[in-house]
Amino acid sequence: MKTYLTVLLAFLLAAPVFAQDNMTVPLIEVEGVSERKIAPDEAAFQINLEEKAMKVTDAVQVLNKKTELLSNALKKAKIKDYKLIADNYSVDVNRIYRGGTQRDSGYVARQSLRVVTNSKNEDLQKIIESIQGAGDMSFNLNFQLSEATQKSLENELLTEALKNAESRALLIAQTLNIKSIRVQRVSLDSQPIIQSYAKMEMMRSSADAAPTMINPDDQRIEKRVYVKYTWQ
Repeated sequence: MKTYLTVLLAFLLAAPVFAQDNMTVPLIEVEGVSERKIAPDEAAFQINLEEKAMKVTDAVQVLNKKTELLSNALKKAKIKDYKLIADNYSVDVNRIYRGGTQRDSGYVARQSLRVVTNSKNEDLQKIIESIQGAGDMSFNLNFQLSEATQKSLENELLTEALKNAESRALLIAQTLNIKSIRVQRVSLDSQPIIQSYAKMEMMRSSADAAPTMINPDDQRIEKRVYVKYTWQ
């Protein structure tokens, strides 16, 4: 404990010195950016289920039944190459407010379902019809970049962003007649920035209502780095 306090005290005494040194070090601070436009390779149907009942078991059973109906509908339609993912399951007390007062009225069970497939899957329309036929479900359809695609681009984007930062720093140095610079510090965004453009929101109005499919636009994926250069 005594050693810890000694180290902490030494750090606190040295901190102003470090800050002062940092202020006196000449710096060129630049942002490096890399960008790609790429067609989304994944289609994700997001379905949010909710069921209220006076008993927990009743709410859960109905929720499970809806999930089972969707699973069976997808299998019956012989959909190719898809994943049905269930997550964000929860059961909460159903609290209602009337006349400024609160009271409990049974329970509410929630479950998120995702049907994920290739964006060019010829069975997209069949998936929509299966969801519509499985019950009274609303859903969103998002076209997005798969995790595998994002990872495959990670190194390329990072390299391009670093080169972009270096190019900007060298331009500044040459303009100001600074002969040579060196890297002082590098920081980067942990995840690429993805700009999504394609999204469809759909509500089931009738079993015969077939929504029109769209061709998703390219998505823009960005990587940003922040580099500090110094010189003497």
